[in-house]
Amino acid sequence: MNSFLAVIWDPDIEMSRLLGLPIRYYSLMWVLGLLAAYLLVKRFYKDRGIKPEVFEPLFLYCFLGILIGARLGHCLFYEPEYYLSSGKHFIEMLLPIHFMPKGGWKLVGYSGLASHGGTIGIIIGMILYCRKYKVKVLECIDMVCVATPLTAACIRLGNLMNSEIVGKPTGTDWGFIFVQNGEDFARHPAQLYEAIAYIIIFVIILLIYRKHKQLVGSGFYFGFCIATIFTFRFFIEFCKEVQVDFEQGMALDMGQLLSIPFVIGGIWLMLHSRKKV
Repeated sequence: MNSFLAVIWDPDIEMSRLLGLPIRYYSLMWVLGLLAAYLLVKRFYKDRGIKPEVFEPLFLYCFLGILIGARLGHCLFYEPEYYLSSGKHFIEMLLPIHFMPKGGWKLVGYSGLASHGGTIGIIIGMILYCRKYKVKVLECIDMVCVATPLTAACIRLGNLMNSEIVGKPTGTDWGFIFVQNGEDFARHPAQLYEAIAYIIIFVIILLIYRKHKQLVGSGFYFGFCIATIFTFRFFIEFCKEVQVDFEQGMALDMGQLLSIPFVIGGIWLMLHSRKKV
């Protein structure tokens, strides 16, 4: 194999340890993505003259919404036959633990998170936040959606560090060789493709926001965000390996089927937003 064309990808998934606990790059990228979104949305709130004490609780609602939604989304969309098969497996869906075959359990973290579930979860979280703190729902969601693509890019870079959600073999010398997966052939770095796409979407949506802040509250940014992200997600799935066995032989995989309603809803929101401006 031509080593000049292939990237030998073999990073340590752990950056360091703190008090004996591993600090993984994946977790770090999640934190960085959420922190970036927090700082951006805080600035957007300030621009609109919304009091800081109203903004502060938003992060907790979003964090819990995306975490719970992403976890439940993975378990129910991709592995329902496992997580709904017994009480112990149901507990594993809710808590970051795994019950051992010979008894006892161990802390394993949340190894399965689905972006579609996370999207639904964060939307529910923001609706609950808006009801409690008397913030307009679309105004809040629009501001969060301006920052969302940047967070999504960070999460995909975390997937890359974990050598997970890999692409299909390139069939050539070009690509990434995911050594930790026990492979010696090149694959498409689908995670990197997504991360780059989401950064581009973030730059575009931020430029639009700076010139058209009056669109905040119309649902335009909400629609633009989910329509562009999930349109790209739909097409990138063609070069990804299937995540679960039941997707084998399907014309469209689960990620694509779940993306379609988001794309349609996003386009509708953008078209409908013109009536509100």
